[in-house]
Amino acid sequence: MTDLARILVRQIEAMGPISVAEYMAACLLHPRHGYYTTRDPLGVAGDFTTAPEISQMFGELLGLALAQAWLDRGAPAPFALVELGPGRGTLMADLLRATRAVPGFHEAARLHLVEISPALRAAQAETLAGHDPSFCDTLDQVPDLPLFLIANEVFDALPVRQFLRHGNDWRERLVGVSEGRLGFALGGQAPLEELAHRLDDTSEGDLVETSGAATALATGIGHRIAGRGGVAILCDYGSETSLGDTFQAVRRHEKEDPLANPGAADLTAHVDFGALARAAVPVAASAVTPQGVFLERLGITARAQALARNLTGDALDAHVAAHRRLTHPEEMGTLFKVMSLHGPSTRPPPGLETAP
Repeated sequence: MTDLARILVRQIEAMGPISVAEYMAACLLHPRHGYYTTRDPLGVAGDFTTAPEISQMFGELLGLALAQAWLDRGAPAPFALVELGPGRGTLMADLLRATRAVPGFHEAARLHLVEISPALRAAQAETLAGHDPSFCDTLDQVPDLPLFLIANEVFDALPVRQFLRHGNDWRERLVGVSEGRLGFALGGQAPLEELAHRLDDTSEGDLVETSGAATALATGIGHRIAGRGGVAILCDYGSETSLGDTFQAVRRHEKEDPLANPGAADLTAHVDFGALARAAVPVAASAVTPQGVFLERLGITARAQALARNLTGDALDAHVAAHRRLTHPEEMGTLFKVMSLHGPSTRPPPGLETAP
């Protein structure tokens, strides 16, 4: 049992069961034992690998799409170039390298990284040395400028609550204690106004997930864009509507019981893109687009072929595998989605389409 597990068991025994969201927040952000506050979780030596770590092509194409969106909006200067949860800074480094030739883009950009992990901040500062990044704990700390924002695998780590349908009411799935160990429990039956609309598309026993943290963040992004202009490109795994239990833990690149090792495993849930789009009003949201389709529209195959010309042997094999992993429907191409938030009178960035 981890140190954090012992803390949570004592807390629940004294105070009663907690929501899945409270459990996630404690596991990921506890100041002494939280997953993100104590380690660099990325790469072969960590617990998971994200798209920017798989291939430079991901950050390059995302950066060029964002730069084109900046040009399409009149190249405002200065502007806030923001990444939420920047990992080791790899995506931003690739973005900045790819956009060096975009006239005025680097000169106008004011780079802000929203990151809470001390370990990852240190990695980002090293990766982005020379680009003078400013670090923020929250989006609210970013200066009030036109906002051009990217977020890759950020919303999936924001805490979710889980509710099971019971007639026309709902019962919340909670984390409790049984025989001294963490386990799931159910709260009392009650109607929920925030889930009233889900009575039309769910059945008895269906589970839906909500994330107040995710919708609050989308609302904040939407208000920034509505007030000062800009674009946000959000990449994550999920769907247009939450349905089913997607709460999961990954440790050493393998899935495990999310209650087994609190503080020592990455906890995530699938992103409800529809909820983010509704929360971001009055700005518009693009159609939710599979990552593979998005990258192909941006020309990833041509870029892969160009890079392959200088590769042989194992390096070439790894490059081909990376292209497949990012785009193929059986890998990240379909499960991962991309959506933009943008002004209602403007078009989405390249690679995305206006929502129907």
